[in-house]
Amino acid sequence: MKLLFKSFLFFLFAGIVYTCTSEKNVANPMFIDLSNSKDFMIELTPGESFNHPTFSIWLEDMNGKYIKTLFITKSYASGIFGHKMIGDSVWVNESGESIQPAALPYWTHKKGLINGKTLVPSPENPFVDAYTGATPKGKFTLSNAAFDYAKYRVLLEVNQPWDWNRYWTNNKFPDSRAYSHSAQPSVVYAVTLNDTDSEFYLNPIGHGSPTGETGKLYTNLSTLSTALDIFSSIKITINK
Repeated sequence: MKLLFKSFLFFLFAGIVYTCTSEKNVANPMFIDLSNSKDFMIELTPGESFNHPTFSIWLEDMNGKYIKTLFITKSYASGIFGHKMIGDSVWVNESGESIQPAALPYWTHKKGLINGKTLVPSPENPFVDAYTGATPKGKFTLSNAAFDYAKYRVLLEVNQPWDWNRYWTNNKFPDSRAYSHSAQPSVVYAVTLNDTDSEFYLNPIGHGSPTGETGKLYTNLSTLSTALDIFSSIKITINK
C-alpha cells in the first residue's frame, strides 16, 4: 500500500510556565502553521519527568519495515546540541558537536545509513529526510495531510540524559561512553492504525540499547522509572 504524503503541518505549543511555587502549567498554545490540513494529528503531552528530551516519530509497515520519519528533534538530527561535550563528562555552555549513539538507537538502526556512511547523525552527515525542530517546552502537535494510513504503525522513541535510577546506575556499563551520556535507555512507543477508529494512543513496547550498539528492542520495561513519565500521553487523531 503506497503512502500518499501531500503536505505537513506542525504546531509548536510553547511553553511551560512556572509560578512562585515552581508548579508547572501549560501556557496557551502558539502555532506554526505550514499547511492547511488537520487530517492526521499527533499530540504529545509532557509528563512529570519531561525535561528537554530527544525524540523521533516515524512510520513502519506491518512487517516492521521503516518507511518515513515524520519528526525528529533538531539537535540529534544535526549532531549539534545546545551544550557541547568535551571529553567524557564535561558539558560547556555553548553549542557544538555531540554524537550520542545511545540517545535513539532503535530509530537510528531502523532508518539505516545516512549517505551510506554513518548511522548516527553528525554535522558532516545530518539526517534531513524529516521535519526537525527544537524540543518543545509544552504540548506539541504534529499534523500531516491525508495519506493512506490503514494498517500502518506509528512509532516514537524518546530519551532524556542523566535520568539514573536504582537499576540504571552510572557504573552499569563503565566502558561505554555512550551509556554514561544517556542513563536510562530510550523508550519506544507504538500503535497500529486502521481504517475504523479515529483516535489512537501510543503505548510503550520496549526500550532501546542502553549503549547504542545495536538496534535491538528490549521488551522488559520493569527496570525503567522516570523514563516512562517523559510523556503523559501520545495521541493520534484522524479526521475522516
